[in-house]
Order: sequence, then C-alpha cells, then structure tokens
Amino acid sequence: MKLFELILLVSLVVCAVSVAFARDLLTSIVIFMSYSLIMSVIWVLLQSPDLAITEAAVGAGVTSILFFITLKKIRAIRKEEPDEPKER
Repeated sequence: MKLFELILLVSLVVCAVSVAFARDLLTSIVIFMSYSLIMSVIWVLLQSPDLAITEAAVGAGVTSILFFITLKKIRAIRKEEPDEPKER
C-alpha cells in the first residue's frame, strides 16, 4: 500500500510541474484534470470521502468543463478576427 501511495504522490508532483511547462492549453487542462483525480484518490486513502467527492466533482468536473468552454470561446473569437494582409 505504501508503494501505491508513493506512486500517487510522485504522479501528483509530476502533474503539478507539467501543467506549468505545458505549451498547449488543451494539454494543460487535461493534466489539471488528472491532477484533480489523483488528489481525489489521495483523499480517499486519507479516509476523507467527503473531500474526495468534492475534489472529483469540482476539480475534475466543473472546473475542467469551464476551462474547456473558455478554450472553445477563445478559439472562436480568434477565428472571427479578420486576416491581416500579407506583405510581399
């Protein structure tokens, strides 16, 4: 069991660092979602099921959906902008 906890903690740190260095916004959102799911499992191991459910619902669920909607809106705005004339 200690090995599983160690693997979870290492993967949590890896997710936290990789979000900071991710260049693509979609990739960073998916990594953030996995961070929240790993944190949810850690809360279960710490015998806090109420925090685990909250982390899974808010962290991985609602926040990630809001990030996806925001990303979609940003890309939609960029598509509506007129193209700049190309210089020859």
